[in-house]
Amino acid sequence: MELGTSSRSTTPEVLHLEQMKGRQKKKQKDSFSRSNARHFATVWSFLAIALICGVISLNAYIGNSRESKRLYDNLIAVDAAGGDVEASLAELRGYMYAHMNTTIGGPTGVKPPIQLKGTYDRLVAAEKDRVAAAKASNTTLYNTAQQVCEKQVPNGLSGRGRIPCIEEYVTKNAQPEDSKVIPAALYQYDFSSPMWSADTAGILMLISGLSLFIFLTRWFTYQQARRHLKQAS
Repeated sequence: MELGTSSRSTTPEVLHLEQMKGRQKKKQKDSFSRSNARHFATVWSFLAIALICGVISLNAYIGNSRESKRLYDNLIAVDAAGGDVEASLAELRGYMYAHMNTTIGGPTGVKPPIQLKGTYDRLVAAEKDRVAAAKASNTTLYNTAQQVCEKQVPNGLSGRGRIPCIEEYVTKNAQPEDSKVIPAALYQYDFSSPMWSADTAGILMLISGLSLFIFLTRWFTYQQARRHLKQAS
């Protein structure tokens, strides 16, 4: 009888505890549901930022390559036309050094990829013309020296007195006929673009990567909390 009385006296307490546990679990679920909505909005916003910045960064990344190609084509055109090559070359070099994905040429292309063929060919042609002109001038130089020295030294047996004058004149006015070698390497360039640059493509790439990292971290945390809540219930 005493045992039966004891079990009946503890029954309301057990029921009360179970009710309290049930209310506590319900509060946890309600709290998790409310925070779940806020958490989802925050998590997916980071994914959206990562995707948007990634698309814009990719577009800017491709744009860098197109702009460097445009500047390269402009340099080649200016070089062929004999324009201000130094200004065009400086513009291309500055752009390539300041932006990622601006390398000119490929692994199987011409090395070095930037070659000022127009400038080089003009210098070679000019040197050939100079040598030809020097040879033509030197051919008539002795006759010219005789004429000049006859006026300067009119007297002399058989013109022997004019020999030092002629030799001096020839030595002083003779043009060098040796052709100078124009180094082709001076008109060939290979500028390297950086792996990362602080331009639109580079900055948005960092933002995209950081946003994706935050999204994955928070998504993992959310899944952990969800599994923990299921185990607790």
